[in-house]
Amino acid sequence: METEKAIIVKDLTRDFGKFRAVDRVSFEVLKGEIFGFLGPNGAGKSTTIRMLNGLLLPTGGSGSVAGYDIVLETEAIKQHIGYMSQRFSLYEDLTAEENLTFFGGVYGLPPDKLRARAEEALRQVGLLERRRDLTSTLALGLRQRLALASAILHEPPILFLDEPTSGVDPISRRNFWDLIYSLADKGVTVLVTTHYMDEAEFCDRLVLIYQGRLIAQGTPRELKAAVTEEIIAVFPDRLGEALELIRKLPQVSEAAVFGDGLHVATTQAVAAEAAMKKALAAQDITIRSLGRVEPSLEDAFISLIERAGNS
Repeated sequence: METEKAIIVKDLTRDFGKFRAVDRVSFEVLKGEIFGFLGPNGAGKSTTIRMLNGLLLPTGGSGSVAGYDIVLETEAIKQHIGYMSQRFSLYEDLTAEENLTFFGGVYGLPPDKLRARAEEALRQVGLLERRRDLTSTLALGLRQRLALASAILHEPPILFLDEPTSGVDPISRRNFWDLIYSLADKGVTVLVTTHYMDEAEFCDRLVLIYQGRLIAQGTPRELKAAVTEEIIAVFPDRLGEALELIRKLPQVSEAAVFGDGLHVATTQAVAAEAAMKKALAAQDITIRSLGRVEPSLEDAFISLIERAGNS
């Protein structure tokens, strides 16, 4: 039996005047899947989300969310989704509980059900003991959790999270992903946009969007397997200077900072290693270590964008 599709997108396009923000994007999201929408800022991720949410009409193409048409049935879509934007649409002069009461009213929940759901949602995100705290007094990571509670208050089957962890600390980000996993385990479909590569690894499947175009899709493993170059990890002193020198070498396809070192992509690994050692030694830059590694998702991201730019 074919797995049920929660979201179907076909040739979705959005123009703003002469600027094409989203260019014929197509993908499908399965029910209960954590689906990542990966790309740099300005790639068209948020614009696509807004079209799927019924907040923005497409210029061309088609799509459905929870079986409802994104052009003709936008109000029905809004009843079947939860949406958490980058800006966390919360009222800071209200308590956590009062925020949920407000959003529950917007969703049309009856008072008895609203009280029970507000308590349950706060418990799910670990904020029950903070429910009477003013939202303005909550740390950013806690406001993030409260925004998620407001998005799941009406128990939607599909959840859209638009850059939900932008600006929060790594521990809060990891805790937030634990919440996403728990929702997916209960059958909720999650579409999440991010530009954090470590978060993209947590997704079941990903699409990579660049300059409005979908340039790759698959599991994290599949995207990493698409890297055709070998990757050399280099840990030099004077990182910035080393990067500029290495990028100029003809044996190097691409080089980028990776943690406290560099990842260098090449189709000539032996020659590239020798050239890097020679070029850095000439400038008295010490190499702490150098060796070949398996491609990371960030390597795949850089390689696929480079390939798209040359096509």
